[in-house]
Amino acid sequence: MPGQTQLIPAPDIALLIHAVRGQQVILDTDLARLYGVETFRFNEAVKRNLARFPADFMFRLSKEEWSGIQALRSQIAILKTGRGAHRKYLPIAFTEHGALMAANLLNSPRAVAMSLYVIRAFVKMRADLAANAAILKRLAEIDKTLLLHDGALRDIYQKLRPLLEPPPPPPKPEIGFHVKEDAVPYRTKRARLHNS
Repeated sequence: MPGQTQLIPAPDIALLIHAVRGQQVILDTDLARLYGVETFRFNEAVKRNLARFPADFMFRLSKEEWSGIQALRSQIAILKTGRGAHRKYLPIAFTEHGALMAANLLNSPRAVAMSLYVIRAFVKMRADLAANAAILKRLAEIDKTLLLHDGALRDIYQKLRPLLEPPPPPPKPEIGFHVKEDAVPYRTKRARLHNS
């Protein structure tokens, strides 16, 4: 299919976006593959135009960040071809604006077409994160309310517990013959004899 642009669906592009340093980024190898160029050619074009890529558009990953992304990739098996697994240099991470700027540098039909999908994937992830934040905030409110209700219910249960216990069993009748007498006080003093 030479001359045709094979597009990757937006949900698949979303799998290529990672959270690094509090930002959503896509790696140079993934952008190069999406835009239909080799990674070293892609990075050459970026190096020739470094003025267009300030620190908030792109940055080089640290060894720890790269190993974290590699571990994530191995879990979800994104890197199918094995290319980019062993790199001489640490990868460059592009933010949403950096990815768009890179597409403008390449200016090929595939880069233009794919840049729309990349930006849509970033926008969708941002919306998902905002929705998740709202859900987490609401869950925290519900959890707080449940803790208050839990304390109140515990107090009610403690007060109702004696009422919920079964009554004591009635006394069993005693076996044998028992005489029940009224208690009569006995006199222990002697009567005085009077001499008259």
